[in-house]
Amino acid sequence: MALLTFAPGPSKVYDKLPDYFQEAFQQGILSANHRSAVFMDLYKDTERLFKEKLGVPADYKLLFTSSATENWEIITQSLVLKSSYHIYSGSFGKKWFGFAQHINPGTAALVVDKNKEIAVNELEIGSDFDIIAITQNETANATQVTNETIAAIGKKYPDKMLAIDTTSSMAGIYLDFSLADIWYASVQKCFGLPAGLGVLILSPKAVERAKEKGETGRYNSLNFMLENAANNQTHYTPNVLGIFLLNRVLTDMPNIKDIHKKTEVRMRALESIVENSKALDFLVSNAATRSRTVLGVGGEESFIKRIKADAEANGMQMGSGYGPLKPTSFRIANFPALNEQEFEQLITFLKAY
Repeated sequence: MALLTFAPGPSKVYDKLPDYFQEAFQQGILSANHRSAVFMDLYKDTERLFKEKLGVPADYKLLFTSSATENWEIITQSLVLKSSYHIYSGSFGKKWFGFAQHINPGTAALVVDKNKEIAVNELEIGSDFDIIAITQNETANATQVTNETIAAIGKKYPDKMLAIDTTSSMAGIYLDFSLADIWYASVQKCFGLPAGLGVLILSPKAVERAKEKGETGRYNSLNFMLENAANNQTHYTPNVLGIFLLNRVLTDMPNIKDIHKKTEVRMRALESIVENSKALDFLVSNAATRSRTVLGVGGEESFIKRIKADAEANGMQMGSGYGPLKPTSFRIANFPALNEQEFEQLITFLKAY
């Protein structure tokens, strides 16, 4: 029997997924052409659900990509006029910066300690930078940047656009999409779906920026994508099944504010266990910068190996640490697809430490 995974992506999928697969087969979705009326209706309805369930503003545009990683490339090549300025604390933010710098050598970054909030009043981002890139939820070290901090950065730099990485938080917590012009994620985390689909959400200002820059010629040039999206089509043959599954998850899920409450209650339960444990330590000691969807637990390498082995002996898989943190940490996904019985199984296991 497969292990119950608490890895932060790809992660545990929603229990209703087998039913959704059957629906897709019966409805002919698996053979649907991405220029067909069936697909265009699916695209239009999925965009509607993003706005209804996740609170995306009515005038924002939803685009489909292959992954969050592809979005790194799209943002730099199609939206950055001068250079982007990246604020991050972990490995995925660093990777985004690296991808952007490869395309645009003028790209710069500010690395923040995982236990420190971004000191907005101390930021000095000059006129050479027209986009500020923020990793809102850093999966690698289990940190977050709050809506309030994003709002403060936007207020300080109203002439710059904000691009926000919410790969491991979108559909798991409430995000105020009105605070930034560019948002992106992948579906294999809080959306509770198999990997293989990314989403990119743009404000009208970002759409106009793409037109202003006028970048074309690549298969994923944003203007080419937007031209097709205007007709509820994609620029290349997409993961149609993935989009259908995303639509079904959004249809059945509660409003994001209700999901947010549940995510917070569960994270507080996990935090309480760590606080009262003699063996477990927070990877992120500052509660203000601690992610609500991914819990990082740190410790000696030998202990981390033992607790992960104990978990597997009990039918569970903890997420490994990432990058330089791999030997001395493990991560727990606090994603909505975990049902109550599974979450209680996790709680019972952790309480033993």
